[in-house]
Amino acid sequence: MFTLPKRALMALPAIALVLAAAACSGGGQAPDTTSNSAGGGQVADTPRIKIAMISHAPTGDAFFDTIIHGAEAAAAKDNVDFQYSGDGDASKQATLVQTAIDSKVDGIAVSIPNPDALRAAILKAKDAGIPVVAYNAGDRDWQSTGALSFYGEPELLSGQVTGEQMNKLGYKHALCVVQAQGQVQLEDRCAGIKEKFTGKSDEIFADGTDISAYTSTIKAKLASDPSIDAVVTLGPSLGVAVANDVKSSGAKTAVVTYAMNNDVYPLLASGDIAFTIDQQPWLQGYMSVDSLWFYKKNGTILGANQSIATGPVVLDKTNSAQVQEYAKAGDR
Repeated sequence: MFTLPKRALMALPAIALVLAAAACSGGGQAPDTTSNSAGGGQVADTPRIKIAMISHAPTGDAFFDTIIHGAEAAAAKDNVDFQYSGDGDASKQATLVQTAIDSKVDGIAVSIPNPDALRAAILKAKDAGIPVVAYNAGDRDWQSTGALSFYGEPELLSGQVTGEQMNKLGYKHALCVVQAQGQVQLEDRCAGIKEKFTGKSDEIFADGTDISAYTSTIKAKLASDPSIDAVVTLGPSLGVAVANDVKSSGAKTAVVTYAMNNDVYPLLASGDIAFTIDQQPWLQGYMSVDSLWFYKKNGTILGANQSIATGPVVLDKTNSAQVQEYAKAGDR
């Protein structure tokens, strides 16, 4: 008997909503599709539309590459001309939104790490009749921007889950390291940890754009306070850097991180990273594009003004191997 893996089961609520939207609109008819000879699947027989995805990540960010892969999969299915751009500077990200408006795209998917900096641009898109969905960052305040939906990880919840997992592992003093100032999703993760972690919880800033400076800041903090027994980094490459640094120094400090990249898997398997919080970025990209296609097709909206959660999922040495196989196959 075929059994769905746990991760597939977690994705079913969002997928079921999409299928329900298709069944309950357009006279109950499923979307028209034609054969996609290039990919061997089906492609929507609907007018071609243009969707811009805009992020707060620099080009080449491995985590956002996974989001893009999910978005591209939905675009291929939905007959969408998909365009991606990103910038870590909030004002420049707002400019990218304006550029998408000026080019008269049919829909915009945007991450919102700084709602105050992006709200005006997103509202301009709404005023121009361009539907917008939010993804990845912005679950705290996306509704105020005029976006239709949000696909991502409720970050306060993810921090709470992290705190509870650290309780189970018996840690007593955690250090949460924020790598970019002004990004509310990072602050929310640390706040959630503080809410649920029963031990002592500290928070510091270390510049994530300079790995050497980042690890040096953490090393100095650990040296000044030997009672810290767990460091929480908020990005996969940062977690890898700290885990390797801790291992080489011979310290016994546990390392926890967020998200995945190819270098995280072996460190989970060895226990050098105790666990990571997976927010299923492929699903974030896929749902962002697919939901905009549905909205353009028949006006359906997922979420009822509530965030659609794609995480948090705790991954450690007991369950990360299967996820790695999905990633190798291009399905994650």
